[in-house]
Amino acid sequence: MSDALARFSNRAENYVKYRPSYPAGVIDILKSNCGLTQTSVVADVGSGTGILSEMFLKNGNPVIGIEPNAAMRLAAESLLAKFANFVSKEATAEATGLEGASVDFITAAQAFHWFDREKSRTEFIRILRPGGWVVLIWNERKLDSTPFLRDYENLLLRYGTDYAKVRHENVAGEIEHFFGLGGFHLHTLENAQYFDFESLKGRTRSASYTPEPGSPNFEPMFAELEELFNAHEREGIVNFEYLTTVYFGHLTNST
Repeated sequence: MSDALARFSNRAENYVKYRPSYPAGVIDILKSNCGLTQTSVVADVGSGTGILSEMFLKNGNPVIGIEPNAAMRLAAESLLAKFANFVSKEATAEATGLEGASVDFITAAQAFHWFDREKSRTEFIRILRPGGWVVLIWNERKLDSTPFLRDYENLLLRYGTDYAKVRHENVAGEIEHFFGLGGFHLHTLENAQYFDFESLKGRTRSASYTPEPGSPNFEPMFAELEELFNAHEREGIVNFEYLTTVYFGHLTNST
């Protein structure tokens, strides 16, 4: 996770404004399948700017946000200051600083691919109460469901600094090993975002793999992004379609 400590520091503002939330159905899935109640204690690991934490807080849950990046953590603390049952901690997935057997749910939204999988697994087993759940969530942008999304994907492949390397889909094969003998369940939900050009630009700049101002690729990429927007907009809007994936299961000491 050390790389993530630096790479999101200049992106927190755009992350807050332009990253999607998660469908309300996520909470429903966990209520129906995992016994989530308002008293369930949630450790949101890699909590970032607090997008997922806020959903649990609105459900009434006590939430501990675990976030090592100062800019992201401060953004969450500002966003979630109105919730008395939110605690923010400067810590990592591998060393949360939480007491043993102290939480009912561990969640990681858009974050698991940054963790040291073996060290975080050991830590999660330590802090979970008996019967506790691990929940891994991603908003997976559909790559070719529309001409706009196909062109946008090609733009990222051309200009993204290390896009092909850090895409979270690269760890999909590791999820089964992470859950181990306990196994996991997978539910999916539809999600979407709608953008004018300025918000599309902000959404793009929120990603860790896009060039920043001062990079020789910054101006060319965003000039092409505007051309792409103009080619595909309808009434001044383009949209991202997502498949929200929700993996949940128990961890055992044996993998």
